[in-house]
Amino acid sequence: MWHNGGMRKVAIFDIDGTVFRSSLAIELTEALIAEGIFPESARKEYEMQFKKWADREGKYQDYIDAIVKVFMKNIKGVHYADFSRVAEALVSERGKRVYRYTRDLVKELRRKRYFVLAISQSPKTILEGFCKNMGFHKVYGRMYELGPSDRFTGKIIDVHLIENKANIVRRAVKKEGLTLTGSIGVGDTESDIAFLELVDEPICFNPNSKLYRHAKRNNWKIIVERKDVIYELE
Repeated sequence: MWHNGGMRKVAIFDIDGTVFRSSLAIELTEALIAEGIFPESARKEYEMQFKKWADREGKYQDYIDAIVKVFMKNIKGVHYADFSRVAEALVSERGKRVYRYTRDLVKELRRKRYFVLAISQSPKTILEGFCKNMGFHKVYGRMYELGPSDRFTGKIIDVHLIENKANIVRRAVKKEGLTLTGSIGVGDTESDIAFLELVDEPICFNPNSKLYRHAKRNNWKIIVERKDVIYELE
């Protein structure tokens, strides 16, 4: 039996840094370089931003932005079969590198018959493999246009939709016949605020400083997982 006249409750998760203990976009870009599908020289275009972030002198978002720029520049002309093969191998090798808190929360919510939804800026191809193994019911991620001979054109499909996570949640709720009553959302950066504001129980998991400040102002739950300890900040 569903709640609210047959409507199923929804739980929404960001993926990178929230469920996966890294970024699928970063790992995929590195793997495509390692396989020779992207040129070795591509790494030089984000090495400086990585170093600044690793040395705690730069922002993680600047590093991610540099990765996305490299990905967009080099995906054009890549055959989907090659891309899919690398993504599948990466999920097989590293798909269990997840946080215990969110991994167990997904399992618990599935037992409670929630509709578990993933929203991410990472490519949908790798998200689908990763999220299927985790038990998600539906995945929204970046979709890249395919041209003749199944080669990528370098364009993103519905770029404005995927960049607005709140709009995705509204679309999914309507499409799947869900309810936001009793809903749960889990995110780790300020880009997740838009959808966290829609749910009844927002959870800020290992939040960055901007999300942390927003969470404190709004009395949202803050959970931190460090090594083998999980604790809630009051």
